[in-house]
Amino acid sequence: MANMVSIESKPAEGLSAAPAQPTAPASGAPAHGLQVTERAVKRIRAAMAKEGISPTEGGLRLGVMGGGCSGLSYSIQFDTRPRERDRIYEFDGVRVFVDPKSFLYLHGMTLDYEETLMRQGFNFINPNSSRSCGCGSSFSA
Repeated sequence: MANMVSIESKPAEGLSAAPAQPTAPASGAPAHGLQVTERAVKRIRAAMAKEGISPTEGGLRLGVMGGGCSGLSYSIQFDTRPRERDRIYEFDGVRVFVDPKSFLYLHGMTLDYEETLMRQGFNFINPNSSRSCGCGSSFSA
């Protein structure tokens, strides 16, 4: 994305925005495996258009990788097409790709987007996160 966005991990309790309801994932994954709020869907759609990513072929890739102060870090980027073993979710025309290893840590998570005077960025509201670092970009499961 051209604009810098921050990523923050928050505990699952107290989610204020109702999550968007996904359609049945193409890979047969349960629909409740991942949620994306309406605010996040709007921001993803706008950023995809700005980056020239086709919503019919590409999507947003969510992942987890080793690193960060707490052991694991979130990864968020655009991809032009899903990979062979990805779980594919669709939220109001926006596709989200999650690889099998990352799904172990992201199952049950909600992706939200917050835009206030103090901060702007995506929030990973993850029930699998036992603790996160002060900057909010890494977590432990």
